Amino acid sequence: MTKINLLDFDRLASKNFFAELGEKTFHGEQVFKWLHHYGVTDFNAMTNLSLSLRARLEEIVEVRALTINSEKVSADGTIKWLLYLEDGNCIETVFIPEEGRGTLCVSSQVGCALNCSFCSTGQQGFNRNLTVGEIIGQVWLAVRRLSKQNGRHDRQITNVVMMGMGEPLLNFENVVTAMNIMMDDLAYGLSKYRVTLSTAGVVPALRKLAEVSDVSLAVSLHAPTDDLRNQLVPINKKYPLHNLIAACREYFQHRGDHKRQIIMEYVMLDKVNDSPLHARQLIKLLQGVPVKVNLIPFNPFPKNQYRRSNKEVIDNFRTILLEAGINTITRKTRGDDIDAACGQLVGKVMDRTARSRRLQEIPVQVEA
Repeated sequence: MTKINLLDFDRLASKNFFAELGEKTFHGEQVFKWLHHYGVTDFNAMTNLSLSLRARLEEIVEVRALTINSEKVSADGTIKWLLYLEDGNCIETVFIPEEGRGTLCVSSQVGCALNCSFCSTGQQGFNRNLTVGEIIGQVWLAVRRLSKQNGRHDRQITNVVMMGMGEPLLNFENVVTAMNIMMDDLAYGLSKYRVTLSTAGVVPALRKLAEVSDVSLAVSLHAPTDDLRNQLVPINKKYPLHNLIAACREYFQHRGDHKRQIIMEYVMLDKVNDSPLHARQLIKLLQGVPVKVNLIPFNPFPKNQYRRSNKEVIDNFRTILLEAGINTITRKTRGDDIDAACGQLVGKVMDRTARSRRLQEIPVQVEA
C-alpha cells in the first residue's frame, strides 16, 4: 500500500490527519514543524513524539521528496535544478542569489497549458498539475541543498516566486495550499510580501485568489492592447485586458491595503511591443492601477521568431513610463547561460497536447 506523503499536508491538514488517527492534533503541528522548519524526515529523530507514535508513522506515512536529476550553476551564481518526478516527467526550479536576498523560482505544472508565443515552457506542451507535495517539495529540497552546499544553516531563501513552469492559477487549490505552507511560521515563515504568484491572467481564479490569500501578485502583461496581447498571450482572447485590469485594480483594495503594488511583467520584443506608441498605450491602460512595471529583456530559445529589444529602445521605453509617474525597472537577466532565465524553463514533459510535436515540425527560419 502506498504510504501517505506528509509533504502534501499544510498545518491544518496535518492536524486533521492526526485527529483521524485518534491522536492529539498538536502532534500534527509537531511533525509539520519537524518536517519543514528543521528538515527532519527521520521519525525516530522527532524526540517529542512517543515511541509508539513514531513506530506507527513509520508504517503509514513517508516524506516523498523530489530527486535532483541535474544541477547547473550559472556564471552569475544562479542555480537551476532539473527535478525528477515519479511519473517520469521532470520540472525545473531556479535559485537566484543576490546581495541580501535569495529568490527561488518554483514550478506549478508539468509544462504549461497556455501557449504564450515568446515562452519556451509553453512550447513543451502540458502533462499535468503538480501536487502540493511536488510544489512545496521544491522549496524543501532547495533549502536543504543550499545548506548542504554552503555549510550554512541560516535561511538563504528569502523570497519565493511562482514564476516557474506552468500557470499557477490553473492549479489553484494545490498552489494556494503550498503558498500557505511557505508563509506558515512553523514551516518557512515567509512574509506575504515575499511570496509572489505570477499569472497570465486567469481572471476568475485571480478574483478568487484575492478572497483567500494576500500573497503578492505579478501579471504577465507583455502588451498594451488586446490585438497584440491575443498574439502573445492567447488566454487574452478569453479574458481580455479590460477584465484583467479591473481584477488587478481590485486585488488589494478589498483588504484596504492601498500601499502594495502589482508587478506588471513586460517582455521586450524587438519591433513587436517596444515602440514609444506601445509605451503610451501602456500608460493609458495602467491608469489608476497601483503597479510596478518590470521590463524583461527577451531571453531567446530555439525555434522562436522573436529577438530582444536593444538596450537603447528598452531605456527609452522605461523613460517614457517613468516620466508618466509609473514605477519602472529593467529586470537584470540572470542565468541565461544555463537557460534558467525568464521564459527559458523547459524541464522534461510528456506532452499530452501534441503541441511540442507540432512545433518540432516547423522549420527553423534563419535570417540572412
